[in-house]
Amino acid sequence: MNADDRIALNRLIQYLKPHTKTIIGSILAMALVAGAETSIPALMKPLLDRGFTGELDGRLWLVPIFLVGLAFIRGGAQFLSNYLLSRVINAVLLRLREQMFQTLLHAKTEFYQKSSASSLINAVVFEVNNVLSIMGTMLISLVRDSLTVLGLLGYLIYLNWKLTLVVLIIFPIIAYIMSLINRRLRGLNREQQAMTSELAYIVEESVSGHKIVKVHGGEAYEMSRFIEKADRLRRFALKTAVVGGLNQPITQLIASMALSVVLVIALLQSSTEGTTVGGFAAFITAMMLIISPIKHLADINQPLQRGLTAAEMIFGLMDQPIEEDDSRKAGVQRIEKAKGAITFKDVSFSYQQDADRQDALKHVSLSIQAGEVVAFVGPSGGGKSTLVSLLPRFFRPTLGAIELDGINLEELSLSDLRRQIAFVSQDVILFNDSIAANVAYGTDAVNGIDRGRVIEALEAANLTNLLSELPQGIDTLIGDNGNRLSGGQRQRLAIARAIYKDAPILILDEATSALDSESERQVQEALDRLMAGRTTLVIAHRLSTIEHASRIVVLEHGQVVENGSHAELIAKGGLYSNLHRLQFANA
Repeated sequence: MNADDRIALNRLIQYLKPHTKTIIGSILAMALVAGAETSIPALMKPLLDRGFTGELDGRLWLVPIFLVGLAFIRGGAQFLSNYLLSRVINAVLLRLREQMFQTLLHAKTEFYQKSSASSLINAVVFEVNNVLSIMGTMLISLVRDSLTVLGLLGYLIYLNWKLTLVVLIIFPIIAYIMSLINRRLRGLNREQQAMTSELAYIVEESVSGHKIVKVHGGEAYEMSRFIEKADRLRRFALKTAVVGGLNQPITQLIASMALSVVLVIALLQSSTEGTTVGGFAAFITAMMLIISPIKHLADINQPLQRGLTAAEMIFGLMDQPIEEDDSRKAGVQRIEKAKGAITFKDVSFSYQQDADRQDALKHVSLSIQAGEVVAFVGPSGGGKSTLVSLLPRFFRPTLGAIELDGINLEELSLSDLRRQIAFVSQDVILFNDSIAANVAYGTDAVNGIDRGRVIEALEAANLTNLLSELPQGIDTLIGDNGNRLSGGQRQRLAIARAIYKDAPILILDEATSALDSESERQVQEALDRLMAGRTTLVIAHRLSTIEHASRIVVLEHGQVVENGSHAELIAKGGLYSNLHRLQFANA
């Protein structure tokens, strides 16, 4: 076992410590099972030596009673040990899942850019189950089977130490074989884990993009991708099964060879040292009983390697840096309700951190007054979305600083900062919950929804007609990402969510694009109500929607190239004027 394996095991043990009493109870029950196993051959010796001599020994009638009693004790102890162990394992799994999901909720945005949703789902929902196999198999095999082996081995030494020496030869041989198989299994498990995530990603893409797949006739292509990955996964699973399956037959072969040698030696001893039939039968019975737990100990290798590989993934996820830890929260400024003045001071930003990075923003300096509506326009890739993503601190500037009401964003509590911001995007994200829960999404949805405010927000978002059509009103479930609503209704529901939040700063990212004329009119009316009295940052490609903005900032190649009102920029005849002319010429 290498250093990484030991670290993973030590971390898992830390999760077991709070359940020490339950584990001790399970171990004691396992010890009882092991003791019952050891007692079986001990009963064979007197039964054979004194039970078939032609004379009836009254005490021998107790042997069948003892056998039934042992079976009863063994069964009860085995059930108790499994139950206690299951309680511990499921409690630890719950704790691991909680911490993994907590990390996902607070991980930095960069982490989501590097990880696919399918790989994260695979880790939290499926891979964590492999930790159950490592804990359960190890505790059962290393405790119950080890105690059984030790008990039977002690009895074998008591019966005939010379024959026992032959049995002991198999242990180092099995250990050596396991070490050889171990290295091969580890690599195969890592490959299988990666391919499982890739297969899940193909399924995720095909399901989420099912309309594109159907319209473009991509079924055959997606099927070929799926079959190719699934077949590779099958081949690796077979390789893993072959390598892992070598443990048991090799163990059985070695045990059979040892048994043959024991039989030869026992026959020789019976003629010279007077070995009794009962003693020989008890020895053979104990030896046969010891083979099964030894096989279990040998078979622990495959689930152990699979579990350790899963533990690496789990702890790798849990060790991801979070956006703001508790130590930083203690030294930040608090803000209840911002006025909404925003200042960008010589801000530069790059998504790459190496020396050859290309800056997405270059020395942007901009002041936005409280209550001002500022639109950001420009060619694709100009830095519009990147600039507004810095405001909620999804990313941090590479150079420069951003201030809210004169306070550097780095000095503000992250939760306080984000409480000041509402966001409405072209890509609406809704949750498979009720209308009320989606509108009041956040703290209020957990602690109690103000149903009156929800209805007011829906009315302000032009969704009164929707409420009258739904039999359950605001308690109606909207389906996966609101698939039971139309595009315009989904957009207005997102606006209602922003209205309910009542934040002083509003970010609109193409909030009216991809809508028909009637839906756009209703959405624009709702946006006008939402923008009133708020500092609003609008990202727009359709310039007709932002002509009445207080100011228009034109970004190109990450730099501010123009800044002014619509009339001023048209008169200037620069980039904005050209973009405006091209759009209306195409219209």
